[in-house]
Amino acid sequence: MFLAIKEIKHEKMRYGLIVFMIFLISYMILATWGLAYGLARENTVALENWQAKSVVLNKNANLSMNSSILTKDDLKKIDLTDQDAVVGEIQVVLKKSGKTGINAQYIGVRKSEFAYKEQKLVSGRKATGKYEVTADESLKNKGYKLGDQVTLNGSSHKYKIVGFVQDAKINIEPIIYGSLANWKKLKNAMPTIAASGVISKRSRSVKGKNYKSYGIKQFIQKLPGYSAQNLTFELMIAFMFIISLMIVGVFLYILTIQKLPNYAVLRAQGVPAKTLVWATISQSLLLTVAGLAIALLAIWGTAAAMPSSAPMAFTGQIFASAIGGMLAMALIGGLIPVKTILKIDPVAAIGG
Repeated sequence: MFLAIKEIKHEKMRYGLIVFMIFLISYMILATWGLAYGLARENTVALENWQAKSVVLNKNANLSMNSSILTKDDLKKIDLTDQDAVVGEIQVVLKKSGKTGINAQYIGVRKSEFAYKEQKLVSGRKATGKYEVTADESLKNKGYKLGDQVTLNGSSHKYKIVGFVQDAKINIEPIIYGSLANWKKLKNAMPTIAASGVISKRSRSVKGKNYKSYGIKQFIQKLPGYSAQNLTFELMIAFMFIISLMIVGVFLYILTIQKLPNYAVLRAQGVPAKTLVWATISQSLLLTVAGLAIALLAIWGTAAAMPSSAPMAFTGQIFASAIGGMLAMALIGGLIPVKTILKIDPVAAIGG
């Protein structure tokens, strides 16, 4: 460690550039990871708020709530408890006079069930009237406010926004909560149709002629674009880790080659090879820790400045994984020049 610190102090510019490169890569990894998690969360945040563990859908709907239809007879056969909520979902275009239409998900709910009771209001109240709705708070940033009269899919009736709800999004679209009766009207459903599905806080396994239960993870993986989006970000992050390994390894290898005469003198003076190896590895770790520290400060400022339209979110696990991954790459990169150090011949290296 002593030799590592001495070298860094002596060659501030050289090692400063390496720290800067590590900072850039670490920052990009954290930023990409934060955006990936933020976007993934906007696909599923409503399900998380519901604490959903399973869903019951029409077995021919390909795990799509929008495509699923359950009849009144189906609901009678499904054992419903206070851990279950019957919902109807349909994609709508939300519009008010003077505003461009916005894609949203209309969720019809029952007032007696948790999907209605547990809405996290940030302003206003829950919908109680026939043509009243609550909406995700992100719509406030798009010019919508309490009391606005809006149309859904060009409906003849106007719906009044009476409340805004926190984290009400699914498939990256804001949710509009209303009644199941209005869902049926928007869906043009036949009288026998009762809902799109049943959201459950319990893991359950039910199967009927027309319906089937699915685990929430299986349902989420089928959300449009969810799996492809996550896979793309995961590959990007993996490539950045590999790039960081290459940068640290190549820089340290080149520096080691340049320092061979100095290492030969130290070996001739009796300095053991393991001391030189540890100096190289510790140098790699120190440079990476410095770059990571700067990246963490920078990403904190970036996350605070990010607009709501570009969601960036983090968890302790993300930070721990990013830091652990970078340190692992630094350790592996520090081991690349080890073979060269161990093969140093003091006599040959100093011209003997």
